[in-house]
Amino acid sequence: MSRLVTLASGQFGDLPLEDLCRLAKDMGYEGLELATHAHFDVQKALHDPSYLPMVQETLNRYGLACKAISAHLTGQCVCDVWDERLDGFAPSHLAGKPEAIRAWAIEEMKDTARAAQQFGVSVVNGFTGSPIWARWYSYPQTSDAMIEAGFQLVHDLWTPIFDVFDACDVRFALEVHPTEIAFDWYTTERLFKLFNYRKTLGLNFDPSHLVWQGVDEVGFARDFANRIYHVHMKDVKLKSNPRAGILGSFLPFGDTRRSWDFVSVGHGNVDFDGIIRELNRAGYTGPLSVEWEDSGMDRVFGATESCAYVKKINFSSSSIAFDAALKTQ
Repeated sequence: MSRLVTLASGQFGDLPLEDLCRLAKDMGYEGLELATHAHFDVQKALHDPSYLPMVQETLNRYGLACKAISAHLTGQCVCDVWDERLDGFAPSHLAGKPEAIRAWAIEEMKDTARAAQQFGVSVVNGFTGSPIWARWYSYPQTSDAMIEAGFQLVHDLWTPIFDVFDACDVRFALEVHPTEIAFDWYTTERLFKLFNYRKTLGLNFDPSHLVWQGVDEVGFARDFANRIYHVHMKDVKLKSNPRAGILGSFLPFGDTRRSWDFVSVGHGNVDFDGIIRELNRAGYTGPLSVEWEDSGMDRVFGATESCAYVKKINFSSSSIAFDAALKTQ
């Protein structure tokens, strides 16, 4: 199949770009999804004429492509309710200043679209954040008006950002994910309706976040097929532990007592075969980007194995019916 198998760079942010390119090539990858917090500096891209040529030359040296930019951390700051965790996602001089962090994030997301355009990339992946995530469980009681106001705030804050995306001919691919305004099927549908199905807004489809919630990942891909602008290949394993629930029990990733955990691709419960079939049916030809997150496995071993696994299942649709040859006339 012609779909590129790429590696999300965010989980390798401890490596310089040159080192990551060398490693990615050795592991078998054909491209990188460059993260703005790690390997793609938005402001340098816009203001340093030597920066983008340097990034491109580095990728070229290892035969790697870049088809998407990841701006998850920046996007999270646009709509989240501030706590000290967001300080690590924004410039350090903004720490403890919620409104300043939000203002920075809004402008940085606009600049990310501009930088992507200059780099020749048409998709930016990311999060939106959510002003109402803490209210997902309705106690103290959460009114419909509170939920509606939260969705409306997302609309109001992201609309001017999407205007810049439109001007740059760049699309935003939201990763449906807990802590985001859209975290399952119904909230995703509600968000698309809120934006009147604006073409700018689509999906960075990551099945792992659906499976542990009990959402059918294959059905989700089928229902929102025309909105899938990018795909994350990430797996999750559901484990039987009657002492732990799906909320995580405040146990860190990698703790074997958890009832679910992110694992290397092919080691969990995601139906990748079904997903590939739905992507084929939808005519999706974009990257399959391995977002490698497995705290219980060596990173290089796991990312190498994941690349081989994704290449193995990256099959095309059949051009003929299997029983066509059984007809005699």
